[in-house]
Amino acid sequence: MAFRIGYFVGSLSSTSINRILSRALIRLAPAGLEFTEIPIRDLPLYSPDFDAAYPPEGQALKDAVAASDGILFVSPEYNRSIPGALKNAIDWGSRPWGTNSFARKPTGIIGASPGGIGTAVMQSSFRSVLSFLDAPQLNAPEAYIRFVPEIYGEDGEVKDEATAKLLRHYMEEYGSFVERVLAANAPGHIGDEHPDKDKVSR
Repeated sequence: MAFRIGYFVGSLSSTSINRILSRALIRLAPAGLEFTEIPIRDLPLYSPDFDAAYPPEGQALKDAVAASDGILFVSPEYNRSIPGALKNAIDWGSRPWGTNSFARKPTGIIGASPGGIGTAVMQSSFRSVLSFLDAPQLNAPEAYIRFVPEIYGEDGEVKDEATAKLLRHYMEEYGSFVERVLAANAPGHIGDEHPDKDKVSR
């Protein structure tokens, strides 16, 4: 069974190392995952003024998230946090209130940086956002990638076997996580219906 994975690249740069990383991840992913990029470049800045009538770019993003079985974020770290363009996309996908497209979607976060901590602080900040959005997260393994340019080919080839092994393991674990979350959310799964679920504790 194939799972449809929508992925975000958090950088708008034409030479983004995280776009290169995304190609490597797709190349090393299990055969059961099918990837579609969800673009963020053309989104206007989100404002509640749009909630009554979403523009086509915002609606296209929401539709793409809704059509995905899982969501993968491949992002740099800007100023110890989430890049503005990616945060803007998340705001579009989670609004209007009551129509959060990320809810119950299994998510993974990974990112590359030239520095030694490899987007660790961004990922920590990002996890609190995803928790608020009720988006289940792959918590382990964590992957903070120090980007070494000569290791990666433009087509996604990874020339260093230790790096390829790490990325392959991450994607295998992410694929298994998506399968587990979707199985738990399936209609009729034990725990979906509980006789006391609508009662208020007193």
